[in-house]
Amino acid sequence: MTARGSRTALALAGLLGAAGTLHFVAPEFFDGMVPDVLPGGPRLWTYVSGAAEIAVAVAVAVPRTRRPGGLAAAALFVAVFPANVEMAIDWSDRSLTEQVIAYARLPLQVPLIWWAWRVHRDAPTRPGPA
Repeated sequence: MTARGSRTALALAGLLGAAGTLHFVAPEFFDGMVPDVLPGGPRLWTYVSGAAEIAVAVAVAVPRTRRPGGLAAAALFVAVFPANVEMAIDWSDRSLTEQVIAYARLPLQVPLIWWAWRVHRDAPTRPGPA
């Protein structure tokens, strides 16, 4: 993997780690995005998704696990898409600025999935020691 590829992977790991940490620091924001169809309370899913983001961030950051980590990141971005749709629907009665933020998150999933896939694709199949 090139130095640029490593920086790209570490940037993705940083994004995922920061987002995962926010699930624990400010869970109220994320609770409102949890689709009602999921069993259990929203806080449970906020913490589960935050822990998943942190775990995937670690996998992407470590060269030895970067390839599966990139694939896991892509899957995670696909999996949280329903929460982004829920947020857009729920925020339909908010200010125009908040509605724009909610709807702008939807197409942003595409480049995030692509970014994670590139990290997966570009990671060596047999990395050196971590």
